[in-house]
Amino acid sequence: MSNRRRLAPEESRTAALDAARALLIEAGPQAVTLKAVAARIGRTHANLLHHFGSAAGLQHALAGRLAADITATIGDAVLAAHARTADPRAIVDLTFDAFDREGAGALASWMILTGNRDALDPILEAIHGLVDQLAAGTGIGARQIAEETLQLVLLALGDALLGAPMARALGLSRERARELALDQLLATARKGDADAVAG
Repeated sequence: MSNRRRLAPEESRTAALDAARALLIEAGPQAVTLKAVAARIGRTHANLLHHFGSAAGLQHALAGRLAADITATIGDAVLAAHARTADPRAIVDLTFDAFDREGAGALASWMILTGNRDALDPILEAIHGLVDQLAAGTGIGARQIAEETLQLVLLALGDALLGAPMARALGLSRERARELALDQLLATARKGDADAVAG
């Protein structure tokens, strides 16, 4: 007889997503399987199938959770930087950390390589929503924020996948990619300010 406590459906989903995120960070995206997540939370494979429908459904839900958490954190940092209460380097660090330490880069790459591109939709939609929110909340044009976001996300994704070995091979500091991203972010912001004054 099992002594497992019966969880409400939302509690069960939350526990599964927490476990999936931990597996992603600890062992990479290939470790995020229904079987591994079920074992981690003491549930059955069938229980997770009921909540997510498939491994792809679990990945999609995990991508949505990561996207919501990441964009909320980055959005707060951007607004603080615009209000001059935070350093723009914080935006760079949060973005790079989201793709590296938080596993978003590995998960996105894994989904692309396994043909599960639809699972990226929550991440892309969340980033688009963040750009819209920041354009409304900062007074900076949506195009400028979109361009800054594109630069920063692509640099952070590339750094998460190849940053350490590439920096080592080139004899550069591991932090150099972040420094370059900050330089680009500041240059784009200065250009936007200059365009606004001229316009």
